[in-house]
Amino acid sequence: MSKLGSKSNPLKVAIVGAGPSGFYAADALINSGIKVEVNLLEKLPAPYGLVRTGVAPDHQLIKKSAEKFALMTEPKEFNYIGNVSVGADITIDELKKSHHAVVITMGAETDRKLGIPGEDLKGSHTATEFVAWYNGHPEYRNREFDLSNDTAVIIGQGNVAADVARILSKTVDELKHTDISQHALDVLAESKVKNIYIVGRRGPAQGAMTSKELKEFGELWDCDTFVDPNEVILNKSSEEELADRKNGRAAKKIYELFVGYSLEKKPHKARSFPWTKPYVKPRKCHIQFLRSPVELKGNGKLEKVVFEKNALSGDPFKQKARGTGEKYEQDAGILFRSIGYRGVPLDGVPFHDDWGIIPNENGRIMQDDKFVQQLYTAGWIKRGPSGIIGTNKACANETIEYLLKDIEILDDKKTKPGIVAIHKALKKRKVNYIDFIQWEVIDQAEIDAGKPKGKPREKFTYIDEMLALVN
Repeated sequence: MSKLGSKSNPLKVAIVGAGPSGFYAADALINSGIKVEVNLLEKLPAPYGLVRTGVAPDHQLIKKSAEKFALMTEPKEFNYIGNVSVGADITIDELKKSHHAVVITMGAETDRKLGIPGEDLKGSHTATEFVAWYNGHPEYRNREFDLSNDTAVIIGQGNVAADVARILSKTVDELKHTDISQHALDVLAESKVKNIYIVGRRGPAQGAMTSKELKEFGELWDCDTFVDPNEVILNKSSEEELADRKNGRAAKKIYELFVGYSLEKKPHKARSFPWTKPYVKPRKCHIQFLRSPVELKGNGKLEKVVFEKNALSGDPFKQKARGTGEKYEQDAGILFRSIGYRGVPLDGVPFHDDWGIIPNENGRIMQDDKFVQQLYTAGWIKRGPSGIIGTNKACANETIEYLLKDIEILDDKKTKPGIVAIHKALKKRKVNYIDFIQWEVIDQAEIDAGKPKGKPREKFTYIDEMLALVN
């Protein structure tokens, strides 16, 4: 048999998960200089992962990154297989038998739990399910969110928490020309939420959201943002953190924005008629620091959140938030926890439950300190939820670099059927899978449906609707 990676014996790789990491891994393989066949499998008919179902609808420039991923599908070495659940419709073992290597790029699909009493009360939600719901993810289409109470609480102060708060704070007019799903817009139009609390366990010097996200809270049409002036007073270690060069300008900018939101608000002039009487914006975002939820209370439904105030102690960059024993109750009708994503296990693949990732070294999947041959990983499921979309490129490139170093190990001198075996298995099981050309038909139909409404697209939120277009 000819050398693996040659024209007559291409390296065949299956990639599980068509988010940014999956596309970057595919692109790295196709541009590696050897002959390959890359088969990208995705659970949904629609590709792009969190670019489609995670990025906030009012961040359309970020969503446009899907266009560059679409260009990566053009080489003949690339195959897209959508609407296929790996583990159910086809197994990891089957992919290993039909390919030289399998790369897992499933992302981090769920939230970490608070681990407090009452967390499962009705009205207590994960941020991920709310984000997926307003972004039209078919698996979350029918989730219900009761916005009839005037107070919402968000636990966590990262970018996802900021997205949730911003969507709750915006008017229908601010959202109606985005790609937000119509069912979500209808619910948000009836929202009675007036106060949104964004609560973090640490202080303003340790803020997790980016300055860009934070700045947007000062640009909301009908919502003002408040920070208690006493909560932007820093301890000595926090002052040293901000002064340290390794923290960069970003941390200082974030802190300065928090300070800005702590200043006294002046009445606003109406947007459309600036000569009219100044008014107070009807909604309020309250960014609060140094407190942790310890219990959720309610009679079958969330009514109150019990918080304990924290104090920071320790050396710069090593400070810990510890409870002071001082507690208070905050009325709330709905709560979203956003304290970090974690991956979910996949049958046939090792998983570190404490870390919520696949154990690996440089993308090589490990078990008991040994490399599990043929298995690799990239993206959040490899390293945890960190970085921006572009961060996944370097992550995927590293994985493919090490995969290619293993090419002699991967060559078992057996013929690998690759895409032929995938098609055969899925047809035998009557799985209604689609290719990228069929996805482009669905994609164009969404764009066409959005035009009369002035939206970038109107997403299909049921899988059957998508498949009906191409079958």
